[in-house]
Amino acid sequence: MKTIQQAKWHEPVVMELGAPGRRGIVFPKPESDTSALVPKGMRRTRKPALPEMTEHDTLRHYLHLSQQVLGMMGVSLFGTCTMKYNPRLGEALGLRPQMAEMHPLQPDSTMQGLLEIVHNFDLILRELSGMDGFTFQAAGGADAAYTHACVTRGWLAAKGELEQRNEIITSIQAHPCNPATAATAGFKVVTLMLEENGYPSIEALKAALSNRTAALMINNPDDMGVYNPQIAEWVALVKQAGGLAFYDHANFNGVMGRIRARELGFDACMFMLHKTFGGPKGGGGPAVGAYGCSAELLPFLPKPVVVKQDGRYRLDHDRAQSVGKVREFLGNLHIVMRAYLWSRGMGADGIREAADLAVLANNYMEKKLLAIPGVARSNPNGTAWRMEMTRYGLGPLKEETGIGVVEVGNRMTDYGIDAPWLSHEPWVVPEPFTPEAGELWSKEDIDLWCDVLAKVCEEARSNPDLVRTAPHHAPIGRVDSEAPEDPARWATTWRAHLRKRAARLSQAAE
Repeated sequence: MKTIQQAKWHEPVVMELGAPGRRGIVFPKPESDTSALVPKGMRRTRKPALPEMTEHDTLRHYLHLSQQVLGMMGVSLFGTCTMKYNPRLGEALGLRPQMAEMHPLQPDSTMQGLLEIVHNFDLILRELSGMDGFTFQAAGGADAAYTHACVTRGWLAAKGELEQRNEIITSIQAHPCNPATAATAGFKVVTLMLEENGYPSIEALKAALSNRTAALMINNPDDMGVYNPQIAEWVALVKQAGGLAFYDHANFNGVMGRIRARELGFDACMFMLHKTFGGPKGGGGPAVGAYGCSAELLPFLPKPVVVKQDGRYRLDHDRAQSVGKVREFLGNLHIVMRAYLWSRGMGADGIREAADLAVLANNYMEKKLLAIPGVARSNPNGTAWRMEMTRYGLGPLKEETGIGVVEVGNRMTDYGIDAPWLSHEPWVVPEPFTPEAGELWSKEDIDLWCDVLAKVCEEARSNPDLVRTAPHHAPIGRVDSEAPEDPARWATTWRAHLRKRAARLSQAAE
């Protein structure tokens, strides 16, 4: 098996490049004095700390940095994140001047095309979920979960039950944003533990329900690939107790076109447009958690919402029961544009086929992974097929060799494979890793990924130091993990960096 050698440039940071007077472009001087247009309190007293560089030098610098990054150049089965191909057409449309230069405060009459796309994509998600309306304001899955916690709060307040119903139920394997956002919104969190089949029992749910129950917030399938077949009964019990049921659809990719949240009884759900629907997974960057709900909850949606009236589209701000905003303006609508293009390109049949391929790929991969000594599967006694991904563990390998999943992931990069996603906290599986093939990666890609893992597990037995000290072919072997925790060392501006570096040098001299 061949290893790779990543590019390695001795590249300074951009602030250390260039020289005084160098320019990429020279702007003409203004024809008149415009300084009076800037309020006195906002005028600069000194020039900004920016590098002075030519366009060529700038381009070369960032090309060098990009060449040192392995991400997505090899095979990246990064679980729970659904690393899906982002169509180039979607990227081009999302950056067109008609989109990029749009201002969220311009009149509705000048945004008819954009508002039409938002409205039409709303209709697509209604069809996929059975819900009665969506908002795209939330900037990611955690934002969407928080939106539901706020909607729940508004709904209970309108019913006069907010003080009484102060508990939200979730499970230990639900995405952490569900309990976290519930707590942030002022609710108490009741966490159900997993049982042998991979999900909490009906009896455990019944014991948690009471007249204090505000909502259930749950994802299904979970990150272990386990689909709870009793989910409709769960939702019915929550509704009987007087609470709402929220479906975290972060793992929708394996069930697209196969289930509809509203038909299972859920009152609300969310979709990850930056994952499931072909938008870029920005690593904390551009994202949309599309939040949809039943007609009963529509009045509480964040405002404004896009409505169609007399053949025209407008932003409806006049919503007395709205929970307000969960973020500024209208949300990341360039991601909505990409998701709309992806959905129209796939069509209903294509979406269903993608889900089938994702499940098929995962179960093919499972057969290969379980044949590797040292690999264990979560909920090993479960007999049901897993969905689009499964959580595995290298606990047996760690016990035998002392080599854990982090060291294995580091070594995999030497073979051109991105280190795998491990697990949300808490780790309920020892030394976890969660690969997700989805519909993107081919059989050959999956075979290569599994072969590399098998090779590294073999190396852990024959030459553990080789794995323990990996990676060996990257521009940076190990990142200093303590630096970001030390406020005396990290800095968010160049001036702060220079100031802190000078302070450290001064202390060292003393």
